[in-house]
Formats: sequence, structure tokens, C-alpha cells
Amino acid sequence: MRKFPVILFASLLAFLSPSPHAAELLVEAESFDSHGGWKLDTQFIEIMGSPYLLAHGLGTPVDPATKKITFPETGEYHVWVRTKNWIEKFSDELDASHAPGRFQLAVGETVLDHEFGKTSSQWHWEKGGTVTIEAKDTTLSIQDLTGFNGRCDAILFSTNPDFVPDNSSEPHPEWRREMLGLSKEPIAEGPFDIVFIGGGYSGMCGAVSAARMGLKTALIQNRGVLGGNGSSEVRVWAKGNTPPGLYPVGDIIRELEDHAKLSPGTYEEFEDEKKHSIVSAEPNIALFLNHHAFDVTMESETKIASVQAFDTRSGAIRSFSSAHFCDSTGHGTIGKMAGADYEMIEGGRMGMSNMWRFENAEDPQDFPKMPWALSLTENDFPYPRKFHAEWFWESGYDKHPLHDLEEIRDWNVLAGLSAFHAMKHDGAHDRADPDGLGHKNSRLTWMAYVGGTRETLQLLGDVILTEEDVVSKKPFPDGCVLTTWSVDLHYPKEQYAKKYPENPFISIAVHGKGVDRKKGYPVPYRCFYSRNIENLFMAGRNISVTHEALGTIRVMKTCGMMGVVVGKAAAVAKKHSTTPRDVYYQHLDELIDLLKLPGNVRRATIEDDFAVDPNLPDLGEPELDWIPLNQLSGIVIDDDKAVLSGNWTQGAGLKNYVENGYHYAGPGAPASARFEFTVPVDGEYEVRVSHQPHNNRSSKTPVTVISAGEEKTTPVNQTLAPPLAKGFFGLGVYRFEKAKPGAVVFSNDGVDGNTHIDAVQILKVD
Repeated sequence: MRKFPVILFASLLAFLSPSPHAAELLVEAESFDSHGGWKLDTQFIEIMGSPYLLAHGLGTPVDPATKKITFPETGEYHVWVRTKNWIEKFSDELDASHAPGRFQLAVGETVLDHEFGKTSSQWHWEKGGTVTIEAKDTTLSIQDLTGFNGRCDAILFSTNPDFVPDNSSEPHPEWRREMLGLSKEPIAEGPFDIVFIGGGYSGMCGAVSAARMGLKTALIQNRGVLGGNGSSEVRVWAKGNTPPGLYPVGDIIRELEDHAKLSPGTYEEFEDEKKHSIVSAEPNIALFLNHHAFDVTMESETKIASVQAFDTRSGAIRSFSSAHFCDSTGHGTIGKMAGADYEMIEGGRMGMSNMWRFENAEDPQDFPKMPWALSLTENDFPYPRKFHAEWFWESGYDKHPLHDLEEIRDWNVLAGLSAFHAMKHDGAHDRADPDGLGHKNSRLTWMAYVGGTRETLQLLGDVILTEEDVVSKKPFPDGCVLTTWSVDLHYPKEQYAKKYPENPFISIAVHGKGVDRKKGYPVPYRCFYSRNIENLFMAGRNISVTHEALGTIRVMKTCGMMGVVVGKAAAVAKKHSTTPRDVYYQHLDELIDLLKLPGNVRRATIEDDFAVDPNLPDLGEPELDWIPLNQLSGIVIDDDKAVLSGNWTQGAGLKNYVENGYHYAGPGAPASARFEFTVPVDGEYEVRVSHQPHNNRSSKTPVTVISAGEEKTTPVNQTLAPPLAKGFFGLGVYRFEKAKPGAVVFSNDGVDGNTHIDAVQILKVD
């Protein structure tokens, strides 16, 4: 990547500077040679126009950001810095000295007296005084004073005392590009077969899928790491399952997924390097990290010609031309810019989380007093279990999910810092501390500055999936991604909403019923493309679903499988030079054939034959801890089809059960379970029964077989593992007749433990 140029101008454009002889120098903060301890924040470019540096030090001032610069001439310069006081919008009672995001600027050896970040809750150019430049070459340094999220967008020097910089919030404004000497003509990239915008699970897995289908693929991500919410920056563990039974679209997800045990876990658990190495190894993928897509060019009202993105470190613009595009941003911003139909509910959305962690050290740990903190007691927030504040630290339910994103993030950070401040200084939750030390030894170790957003808007396809569709298991011929998460919707938790009812920051998850979390519900392909932009796919949480259905499809492994399907659909569209819509209406059988291919199969181009790549893992289908009915031969009657009498309890804790769990009944009050069946032809049949062993099961469960000519009872020791395949126990061979229904009956009569029922299998004896 090119280094950010510092271009020197004798004058600005007329609308920026009235003086034709002024000298100006613009330095973008993101272009600094060393960011020091400052973080590059790219989340809010649509709101305030630019990436910026953030001093996210958790109360400890971060190391300075530095850059070597050259002034156009010596002399006296007036200094401007674009910044804001991020706390002011939350309280008008604090004076400027309490602003937590204060920082200073050093030019060479001169540290300006002015402290930036104390005025205005809005992004603005703040005047910082003057500096005399005696040597053109010097070093610029941004020096954090607090460690509490100071922010610097850009620095501008002018010899004109009347100069006032343009405060436009347009993304990557033209006047800045001109001052920096950036070419007006973007760097042409492509043409590609498909461009994925957004490098979370959906875009990352989709790009790998498309590349292995032989497509020339671009992946654009505005952060420096892949994984989105599932990266080390946000640390949401990958949820949802990749179950077998439909198509093997989950093996690429299993190849790329992290194995975090907690959310938030540690940096290492989220395996950023593994994700990056797998994607980078694909010869058909052009990966563009640190690139923010900010505009689209339309070929017609219904077709995208190109997407424009700029390097968030250098400012250089690239134009990506492609036959097809996939909006995997989560926010749906590419579709929105292209004029795609979308829906955004007015309020009551699921919000954004910024999780945090702390630890207990051996010695007392300092944490600064925060006069600007929210006044919280132990009754205002839940104690962070296992030293980590989890997903439910969430806000923004009724805020605008695009325009208010920075405010939502800042409120989350304020709430988290205030909670830890209360623990350290006000005794909040001291009783929950296992060592009885209070929190004097507690140390804040991590807090996400990148927000984990759940809901923004939904781009609309030919099918808008509803909760009723999912719960009623409505069949679609193009069902292709098995969603296994429940309908999980988040709301403010009333217990913690009393103090800040207009902006609560603790949520509760309400899990609806109706989603089979083992087998899943097939989401249709027609949710994965725009109904009015003819070459736009979408994958991830911005697909075509209602708010309620979003509750089940939004988790990362499910989103990743959407990307895999889009990658394969794009291959069909490329082959036939057609649209995503016509892949369904004209070539669905061909898409299904590609969906049946495992993830370790690839071809170099669309014209080549597929072959297994020996360098890729053969993940196969995931191992199950249950037995699908379709894996069993003969007549199989599951326990949910048995006629029960007495008190039975349903269970699923003992694994390798058949289909949907099992039932058990304790000794005492009479209980029985009758499995009835009819054989297709007269003859000899073997009878088998399934159970999962446990030491609290009966060692002498009576099981009676009712056949054509007899009734025979056999005691079964259910404390021991059954000897036959798939956990079955053989009761013998019996004669059954088509005209006489047979039965197998379990009882708790005389048992010495629980009677366990799972399934009965009837096999014809040749």
C-alpha cells in the first residue's frame, strides 16, 4: 500500500481560503507513520466523513502517534484539529475540564498549550493557536492526556489567520483529496466476477466459496482483520450450527471458524491470523483490507457497474467493477446506495454490544476517578460473571442504526467504564468478589471499541422470510441454509432500565420456540438477492427477512453458510451470463448440484473441471451426537410417537439418542409406553430397542413384545450400553402379520431405577 502523501499547497481552493498567497498543510490522522497506542476507527465514516484515531487506553494515556512532515515554507501557522468532546452529548452538567478525551499536539519540540477535545459534542474544526515553523522538516505528534477515548480526525496548518476549514461530513470529501494531491481518477480494479463488500463471516466464507468455484473474486473489508463480529476486535463467539442433512455448505465455515470458549474471550481464541491466511491463500481472491466502500456507480437504474472504496490509511480510491456484487456489510449500505428496496423498522431494534473484561491481579491496581462517569450502583448492572461483561451490555434499541452509531458505541463504552469505576471506587458488587478483597486488585484488561451490531436494515428479495414461515416449517424448493438458532430477540431488561429509561444499556434475550436447533430450518435462496437491483446478492444479517425472522438467521455460522451459497450461485450466474433471480427461475437444479459439492473441491476457472484439492481439509459432515431417523433401516418408531401413560419426562442430556431426545419415568406410580406398528408383509422380524445407558436407569426394565401369536417380556439392563450398532438392544425374532398390528411396551413395574425409552426398530429377516 502507498504511504499517505502530505502534499503542500501555496493556496487552497477559493471557497476554502480567501488568500491566494496562504500556505496550507493538511495531515490526516490515519496517515501517521506510527499510530502508537491510538486505534484506527473506521466505523463511522458515513456519519462524520473519515476514519480517525481513537485513544482507547482504558484510563491509561496511550503512546503518541507520530509522523514526519514537511511544511511548504517557514513562518507562523494557525493550527486546526478536527475532533469532538464525546461525553458532552450525554451530560450538559460537566465543565470542559472534565472532558475525558483530551489530547495535545506537538510540532517538533513545541507542545501546543491548547487541549483538544473539550468543546462541542459534534465533529468540528477546533482552533488550537499558532506555531512558528523555523525548519520545514519536523515531526508531528498527537499526545493523549487521559486514555479515555480522545479522537483526532485531521490536522490542518494555515498561514492565513482568517482561514476556516470545511467541516463537511461527506465521506472522503473532494476538497481533502485535492489538498492531499490524490488523483481524481480512481485506481481501476477488476473486472471481477463477484465482489463481496464486508469481511465478516458471510463475506469471508462467500469469497472463499466463489474463488473455489473458479470466479475472479474481490473481498473488501474496512478493518484490518477479517471475521467482523467474530474477530478479536468484537469477540462474539461463532454461534449457530452447520448441521448435515441438506447440502454440505457448512464445511468452509468449519474450516474458517474460531473456537472461542467465552464471549468475550481472549485475543488468541478468535484466530484472526488463521482466517487471514486461509483467505489470502486463495489464488482467485483479491483481498482489500482497510478499504471502505463509500459509493456506487450505476450502469442503469437497476444494475451496479462499480463500487468505489478508499484506503482508510492512504486515502487512495479504488473502483471495483464486476458482473455481480454481494452486500455482506451487515448494515446493507451498498444496497441502500444502489437504490435497492429495503425495510428498516422505526424502533425496537436489537442493539449494539461493546463487551469488556477484567481480571484480578496479585497487587492493588489503580484506576482513575471519573467525575464524568454515570452514577451507578450494584443494582444498576449485572455483575460480570467470570470477569467478562457479556453480550447483554447492549444499547441503541430506539436509536437510528446508521446515523446514531457513534453515539451508541460511546454510550456503551461510557456504561462499561462507569460500571467498572463503580466497582473500583464505590464498592459496587464487592460482595460478588470471590476473594473478599472488594475490587482493589481488579484491572480492566479489554473493552471493545468496535461495536457488535445486531440489526440495521433488511434488503428485500423475492422472498421475505417471516417467523411464521420458520416456525410452521414452510417448505421452499430453494431452501439451502439450515438456520439452527432460536428466534432470539433482544429487549431492554426492565430490572436495569429504571435509572436510564430513555437509553438502557442492559438487554434480555427472549428465545421463541419452533426452531429445531439440531436439524435446522432451510432458509430459501430467494432471500439472498435483491428484488430490484439485478446484479446484487446479499449475505449476512441484512438479507430479506422480517425483524422477527432476523432473530434466528443472524448468528455467524448461519451467515457464513449464506455466503457459501452466494458464491456458488454467482458461479451459475457467471456461466449463463444471467442474474441472481434467474439462477432460481432457470437454473435451480444446477445450483443444487454445486451445493452438493464439498468445500475442498475447487476449479481454477469457470471452464475447468472440479477436483478435490489435497491441500484442503476434508471435513466431511460434522459428527452428530444424535441419530437421524433417516440413518436407520426398517420400521422405526421414535419415542414421540409412543402412547404414554403415567408420568414421563422428556430429556436430551444423554447423547446419541434417536432424532428428538428420549423419555424416562421413575419407579413408583405406574407408567407405560406403547410403541405400535404394522408390518408391510407377513413374516419373521427382529425387534430392537434403543436406550442411552446411565447408572440411574433400571437394571431390569420390563419390555414386552406383542407379536402375531405371543407376548414375551424381557428384562433389559439400561445401566449398560446396548451391544448393537447405533445403541440398540436385540429382543429377538418374532412373527408379525400384516393384518395384526404389533407393539412393544415398556413398563416401570418392579424397576430399580428410571425406565428409559428412545426408539423401537423392526427389521425384516430374510
